[in-house]
Amino acid sequence: MASTSSLALSQALLARAISHHGSDQRISLPSPFSRAPASSSRRRNNAAASTTKLRSLRPLAVRAAAVDTLEPTTDASIVDKSVNTIRFLAIDAVEKAKSGHPGLPMGCAPMAHILYDEVMRYNPKNPYWFNRDRFVLSAGHGCMLLYALLHLAGYDSVLEEDLKSFRQWGSKTPGHPENFETPGIEVTTGPLGQGIANAVGLALVEKHLAARFNKPDAEVVDHYTYVILGDGCQMEGISNEAASLAGHWGLGKLIAFYDDNHISIDGDTEIAFTENVDQRFEALGWHVIWVKNGNTGYDEIRAAIKEAKAVTDKPTLIKVTTTIGYGSPNKANSYSVHGAALGEKEVEATRNNLGWPYEPFKVPDEVKSHWSRHTPDGKALESDWNASFAAYEKKYPEEAAELKSIITGELPAGWEKALPTYTPESPGDATRNLSQQCLNALAKVVPGFLGGSADLASSNMTLLKAFGDFQKATPEERNLRFGVREHGMGGICNGIALHSPGLIPYCATFFVFTDYMRGAMRISALSEAGVIYVMTHDSIGLGEDGPTHQPVEHLASFRAMPNTLMFRPADGNETAGAYKIAVTKRKTPSILALSRQKLPQLPGTSIEGVEKGGYTISDNSSGNKPDVILVGTGSELEIAAQAAEVLRKEGKTVRVVSFVCWELFDEQADEYKESVLPSGVSARVSIEAASTFGWGKIVGGEGKSIGINSFGASAPAPLLYKEFGITVEAVVDAAKSFF
Repeated sequence: MASTSSLALSQALLARAISHHGSDQRISLPSPFSRAPASSSRRRNNAAASTTKLRSLRPLAVRAAAVDTLEPTTDASIVDKSVNTIRFLAIDAVEKAKSGHPGLPMGCAPMAHILYDEVMRYNPKNPYWFNRDRFVLSAGHGCMLLYALLHLAGYDSVLEEDLKSFRQWGSKTPGHPENFETPGIEVTTGPLGQGIANAVGLALVEKHLAARFNKPDAEVVDHYTYVILGDGCQMEGISNEAASLAGHWGLGKLIAFYDDNHISIDGDTEIAFTENVDQRFEALGWHVIWVKNGNTGYDEIRAAIKEAKAVTDKPTLIKVTTTIGYGSPNKANSYSVHGAALGEKEVEATRNNLGWPYEPFKVPDEVKSHWSRHTPDGKALESDWNASFAAYEKKYPEEAAELKSIITGELPAGWEKALPTYTPESPGDATRNLSQQCLNALAKVVPGFLGGSADLASSNMTLLKAFGDFQKATPEERNLRFGVREHGMGGICNGIALHSPGLIPYCATFFVFTDYMRGAMRISALSEAGVIYVMTHDSIGLGEDGPTHQPVEHLASFRAMPNTLMFRPADGNETAGAYKIAVTKRKTPSILALSRQKLPQLPGTSIEGVEKGGYTISDNSSGNKPDVILVGTGSELEIAAQAAEVLRKEGKTVRVVSFVCWELFDEQADEYKESVLPSGVSARVSIEAASTFGWGKIVGGEGKSIGINSFGASAPAPLLYKEFGITVEAVVDAAKSFF
C-alpha cells in the first residue's frame, strides 16, 4: 500500500491539476490501492499485407532498425484491430465534424498504438502522476490520433461523446491539442515545431531532476519523453534550434518519431523540402534509425524503440516511413487527405478496403477489453512509485522536500523574504543588474527555479552565481546555455514549465528579439505556462546599437496579448515586486522589460505597489482631486517624478503614478482604480520611451501621451531622449496645456 505521505503527494498534484482545468466531474482523486499484477502486453507482428501500395522509398545511408524486438505476447489480430480502431475513430470524428486532419492519424496509428499500448508508462486515472512518460504530438493538426489513444487507454477526459463533439464549442477535443482543455495532453501544440521544442524541455527536466535527486539506492525520477513530428515540423526553424540543443545536452531519454510521409498541404514535399533529414540529425548529435515500413511493420517499430532506449547518451530520431491516409483507396498518399474529411463515399470505401464492418465510433469489444488493463496497470505503476518515494523521503528528507516542492508547486514558506529591498539612498543601477540580484536570491530558496539566456547572459545579467552550467556531463546544474536560439529557447522553457507545477523557468534576451520568439511566447500565454521572460535593453535607452536593437512597439504588442503580464519596473523595489508576482503566477507568463542604463531608487516605489499594477508614488493633492496626473513606467517614471517637482514649485497639485503592469491594474476593484485615476480628473499625461499606442486607455480622450511613434536611432542614450522629446520639459509643457 502507498504511504499516507506519498499518497498525499499524488493527491496534491492531481488536485492542483483539477483546479487548473476547472471543475470536471470525470476526474477523481486517487485512493490507496494495492499493486495489481502488471501485464506484459508485448506484441508480435503478423501484419496482413498492405492494401495500399507503399510508395517508393528514397535510398538513404542511415541503417534500418535492428532485428531484435520487444517480446510480443498478444495475438496479432488484436494489434491489427486496435490499430484500425484508432484510424476509424479519427476518420469518424473528422467526418462528423466535417473538418479536421484524418491523414496523419491513419498513417501514424501503428507507431502510436505500440507507444501507448506496449511501451509508455502512465496512469489513465491520474494524468498528472509525476513519473509518467510524456508524449507530445508536435504535428498537432493530427490530434484525433491522440484523442483516440486517450479514449482507448481509459482517460476520463476523452469519452465517446467527446470524440463525437470533435472541434465543437465547449468540447474537450479541440482542433489542436490543448493541455488546459484535456487532461492527458501534456502541452499545447498548434504552430508546427513548437511540440518538438516542448519535448526537449520535458526531457531536459527529466535529466536535470534525475541528476539532482536520484541516489545509487533510490531512483525516483525515471521517465521518457516521446514525440511525433512531421515534415512541417522539420521545416520550421524552431525544430532545428531545439534539436541542436537536445543533441548538445545528450538527452538520452528523448525519442522522436518522424512521420516521414512526404506530404504537406501544398502537395509532395519535393517542391520545397529535399534535404537529408537523417544526416542533419546525425550532425546535430542524434542517434538515427529508419523504420522503412511504418504502415504494417510493427516489429520494425518495436525494434527501433528498443534500440533507442539502449542509446543513453544522445536523443534518438526514429524516421518512420508511412503513407498519409493509409487505407483510403483514392486519397492515400495525397495532400487531399491531409486537412479535410474523407467524404461519405471515401469513408465507406476505406471501411471496405480495411475490412472494417463497424458503425462509426464503435470500439470492438476485444479491443476495449485489451486496452482496459491500462487502468489497473497504471494504478500499480503509481502505487509502486509512491512506495519508492516514501522510502526515499525517510532516507533523504531534505532532497525529498525539494522534489516535493517541484512536483506539487508548493513554494517554501517565506521564500519572498529573500527578495532584496531598496531605499532612495541605495545606489542607482540598471534594472537588468537589479534583476540579477533577484534571480540569484530566488534560486537559493526556490527549488524549481532555473533558466538562462540566448547567448547574452553577461549582458542580460542572468547567471546564477551559486550554480554551474547544465551540460551533458553536469545536468544537475541550473544555468541553461541556449546559444543564439531565441525561438527554441522559448519553446523549451514552455516544456519545462509544463512538466511540473513547481518548475519556474526563466529565459532572457534583448527585448527587441522577442520578435524571434513571439510564437513560443504566445503559446506560453495560451497554454498557461508561467515562464518568466527577462528582456533587457528595453528602449532607446540602450543607445548606440540603433533602431534594429531598440524596441518601440513591443510593449504595446505584449499588452495586447491575453494572459500575459507585461512588467516595466522603474527601480529595485519594482523589479523585486515584478519577480514576486512572476514566481506566484504559475499559469501566466511574465515579461520583464529591463533597462541597460542606470536608474535611481525612487521614493514611493514598493513591492506591494507592483502587486496592484498601477499605484501612486507621490501626491501633494487632497480629496482625490489633483490638478494633473503624470503616469510613467520604467526609466521614464523618474522623468515624470522630476516633472512633478517642477510643477509643484509652481503651485500645482500633482499625482505621479507608476503603471508598472497594466494587466494587474485591470484586475483591481473599481474603487481602487478610482483612487489612483479619479474619473473627475481628465488632465493626465503619460510618458514612455515607446509607442503611444494603447495609452489612450489610461490617459483618456483628453489626456496626452509622450512617446515614440517611429523607429529609434543610433546615438548616445541622453541625446536620443532629448531628440525624441522624452524629457522633463515635454512633460511639464504637456501638463501646462491643461491649466
